[in-house]
Amino acid sequence: MSYMDNAIEAPAPARLITPDLAKFMNWALVWIILANIPFVAMWMVGAPPRALPIALAGFAGLIAKRMSHPLQWLAFVGVMIFSLLSFVSGLFNLTLNSLVYSLQFFAEIKPSNSIEYIAATIVIIGILIGSWFLLKRDTNFSKPLHILLGGALIFGLVGADAAVGEGMRGHYFRPAPAGTAFESAVSKSGFAARADGKRHLVIIMVESLGLPRENQAMSDKLFAYYNDSAINARYHVSQGNSKYYNSTTAGEMRELCGRWGDYYELLETTDPEKLNCLPAQLAKKGYVTQAMHSFKGPFFKRDVWYPKIGFQKREFAAELQERGAEWCGGVFAGACDRQVPKMLAENLKRAKQPVFQYWLTLNTHLPVPTELNLNVDNCEQVSAELARDYPMICRQFAIFDDIDKALIKEITARDFPEADILLVGDHMPPFYDRHHRSQFDPERVPWLYLKAKGSQPEG
Repeated sequence: MSYMDNAIEAPAPARLITPDLAKFMNWALVWIILANIPFVAMWMVGAPPRALPIALAGFAGLIAKRMSHPLQWLAFVGVMIFSLLSFVSGLFNLTLNSLVYSLQFFAEIKPSNSIEYIAATIVIIGILIGSWFLLKRDTNFSKPLHILLGGALIFGLVGADAAVGEGMRGHYFRPAPAGTAFESAVSKSGFAARADGKRHLVIIMVESLGLPRENQAMSDKLFAYYNDSAINARYHVSQGNSKYYNSTTAGEMRELCGRWGDYYELLETTDPEKLNCLPAQLAKKGYVTQAMHSFKGPFFKRDVWYPKIGFQKREFAAELQERGAEWCGGVFAGACDRQVPKMLAENLKRAKQPVFQYWLTLNTHLPVPTELNLNVDNCEQVSAELARDYPMICRQFAIFDDIDKALIKEITARDFPEADILLVGDHMPPFYDRHHRSQFDPERVPWLYLKAKGSQPEG
């Protein structure tokens, strides 16, 4: 017997990664890491809370791990769709129902004009492709210890997400709670009480005009152009703020119909009289009611529900461009807002009876790109501080400045008829990053009321 025959055979080293652990790791790679990595990456800049999407991804993965490869991938696609919808609804302060209802209008916008949207699309497509190949690996682990570890990963990620977003939680998901006391710029300013037929009435709802919070540079610029001798000679100027919920169309319902809610609640209404919205009220008092919006009428079906709430005449992007407005680009491309005040003034000057004129602006809808005729490329001329620290806010303020200067030029002209003018924001600007978003009050929007002095005593 040889020396080798007498040697004691060394035991094989224990396997560190067992077959079941390998399956668990394959599962976690897809349903914990891949399903959440683009959103976790946003933790550094800010993002809506994601407890439900994280939990849904994890538990859907636990259920799907026994399924065939195609069915697992379809489940993963469904999880990603829900995660994206939930993320976007939080980002834009929409309820999930509102966002899903709005998807029918997606073809009307141009996300290709935003590098942020292009990058996000590439990332999501890459994740879906990667998941197809990763799910070919066996993920059907079965040991109780690994199942418990999977649950721990799910709830651990939920907890981490909550901890990271603790300070910004109030900036997202803001439908009006049941029983919330109503308020609006129209009600707080006393605007509607001036409807006595002696002057025109104008409401301008400014897209993404938020209320600055602890940012002196922005506070100093907000409505700064209205601190003007020509304005003060002609108008009593007052400012305030009011609570908002949800998105732009909900803001329109707030100011035009005096209630919380959204436009799709109006679409099935067969008796517009019951709505009792401000345009219809003013039409009964002899006002001609007119609406202007720099985007397309079919978007959010404004061409349908504007007449229902009492607007007798509507002008959208096509009509405004026919009257001379230039084209301004962006994700929402339409008429240039800076040229609409001249048309608004023309509407009032040629009127034979009192007019209620409403205008919803467009160009400050986020994201605000450079170029595309928006006149934002040199926003350091607006504010060197904002250009340095908050470039997207700076670009918004460049557009606000253009609107304000164009409007003031018209409403202080000698031949501009007597009119009360109310400017109000629809919602805070829904920046995706904490740095920009935190500069605004998450609950309130500002308003400015220019009450015509005229020859009438103050009411």
